[in-house]
Amino acid sequence: MKKNNNKPLGIQLIENINKSSLSFKTYQVIVLIVTFFAYTSYHANRKTTSIVKQALDPQSLGVGPIFPWQGNSIRKSFRDGWFPFNGPDGTTLLGDLDVAFLFVYAIGMYFSGHMGDRMDLRVFLTVGMLGTGLFTALFGVGYWANIHSFYYYLIIQMIAGLFQSTGWPSVVAVVGNWFGKKKRGLIMGIWNAHTSVGNITGSLVASILLKYGWGWSMVVPGILIAFSGVVVFLLLPVHPESVGGNKDEDEVLLSPGKEDDEVNEQPLLRSRSDREEESCAVGFIEAWKIPGVAPFAVCLFFAKLVAYTFLYWLPYYISHTAIDGRYLSNEESGNLSTLFDVGGVIGGILAGYISDKLDARAITAASFMYCVIPALYLYRSYGHISMTINIILMLIAGVFVNGPYALITTAVSADLGTHSSLKGNSRALATVTAIIDGTGSIGAAVGPFLTGYISADSWNAVFVMLMGSALVAGLFLTRLVVTEVNGKIQELRSQGSSMSTNLQV
Repeated sequence: MKKNNNKPLGIQLIENINKSSLSFKTYQVIVLIVTFFAYTSYHANRKTTSIVKQALDPQSLGVGPIFPWQGNSIRKSFRDGWFPFNGPDGTTLLGDLDVAFLFVYAIGMYFSGHMGDRMDLRVFLTVGMLGTGLFTALFGVGYWANIHSFYYYLIIQMIAGLFQSTGWPSVVAVVGNWFGKKKRGLIMGIWNAHTSVGNITGSLVASILLKYGWGWSMVVPGILIAFSGVVVFLLLPVHPESVGGNKDEDEVLLSPGKEDDEVNEQPLLRSRSDREEESCAVGFIEAWKIPGVAPFAVCLFFAKLVAYTFLYWLPYYISHTAIDGRYLSNEESGNLSTLFDVGGVIGGILAGYISDKLDARAITAASFMYCVIPALYLYRSYGHISMTINIILMLIAGVFVNGPYALITTAVSADLGTHSSLKGNSRALATVTAIIDGTGSIGAAVGPFLTGYISADSWNAVFVMLMGSALVAGLFLTRLVVTEVNGKIQELRSQGSSMSTNLQV
């Protein structure tokens, strides 16, 4: 068996045990599984703060329907919390932590994408996961060290956000290296379930551990992501060439606009000399100029504003809302909030499948965003009536909120990172992914930040903000939607002309 020093140590060990090289398909399975669990651990760590904030600021607020004239019963009760978050401005301080984390995360994303296209992604991802684990755990250490300085937690969250920014550009770039455009929406829609699985895992683990002390809810997920980082270093093959991939494999990188019969014209695997002839990694400004990057990036700004407001505030909102006249405990609220992510899994897969079938990413994303508006209205207006209605409406909201978010951050990013305008240059995936998700992450910072202030006065206003954001997100894709619709009309006319010609013959 031919040795390849670039192969991860775990891969070398597996091949030595089997005494044969792994097949291309096996490598693809390994890539999907390893990156899936890697980003699951990222989101599990990110979700913990939304659970912990219930223990830090455990005041209870009863809230009613979405509009004032529908009535609104307010009930306040104060229990012990963690200074300084249990004071009158506790909700605002928690919002400040969220925005600090997400702002650094968003800015770091741009740099991470730039670095990811120029470094070994396996090493880069490993360092990011170990750093994330360390600083997530240090947040929890404040519990046992009896630290009550707001600035300690603020700085910890900011550094954690910087390390978290390494994750998304890296995993999307690796998956994009191994899979072509055909059925990419469905494959990445299923794969993107790691976001919701991570949220669910983080919620359940943090909720279960919360009763033993909120520090455990941070330390344990931190240890788990550090362990996952070691697995990534041992097993993740970044590119087919790094493991001696076979050029004759049937996978290809298709640029948008290519037909299926052109598959064999653009092999996924190129020789080293071909790769050396490629231009250097695409620059930041050049990546912004790729057709479709800017509108999808701005759309994601508003889409993630909605999604991350739910990510960070849904457990808190549930615990402060009387459902069928009863307030849920912190653990019950955290567990119930996971159903939003269950809907998110369905939404991501559904959006990917529909966009593949229609070959229309913009139409699919915009349609889902417009459906978010009635879904949020219904959840806010009627979610408090009974637990059954709350669950059903939460699932529906999860489908439409996370569907376009998942589609844009996966299949769309990978499509644009291998756009025909790049002329085969594959060293743009991480940069394009970082631009789109980095811009979206600024919106992810703005949403929870505004919610921290607005919710102190009115949750009604929070939901109005979210519905307005969903509307604007869809509108930013209008030009791309029109282009796709015109393309479909021309395609139908062409098919009609062909059928008429055949009938005449």
